[in-house]
Amino acid sequence: MVLCLSMTIVLTRKATEEQVEKMCYEFGNYTKVVVDVEKGILAGGAAMHYDEEQVLLEYGCKQENLWGGGIDFATGTIDYNSMINVRPNQENSSRDILSQEIRDKFKVVVEKLLL
Repeated sequence: MVLCLSMTIVLTRKATEEQVEKMCYEFGNYTKVVVDVEKGILAGGAAMHYDEEQVLLEYGCKQENLWGGGIDFATGTIDYNSMINVRPNQENSSRDILSQEIRDKFKVVVEKLLL
């Protein structure tokens, strides 16, 4: 299933080239993404992680499972940095995802749906 709201695209299966192009509209070869690490779905293409997070919340995801980062398609580099990741109640006081377990889940979803 694929849902497109403004420039935010929600993916539950591998993105097409056209979808990747739309997601990179804002930043060239880079797109911000928010991943539900439990459901294995991803939202990308918005100017802000917050907007992608809101779409996934409306989609029925739980906030504690949503983590932000991005991917540079030119280099294949995945980053784990977003303001939505700052959550002291989940022992993540940084913009970066500090938990290796969560980082690994995030990476698996990004690679599966975007690479």
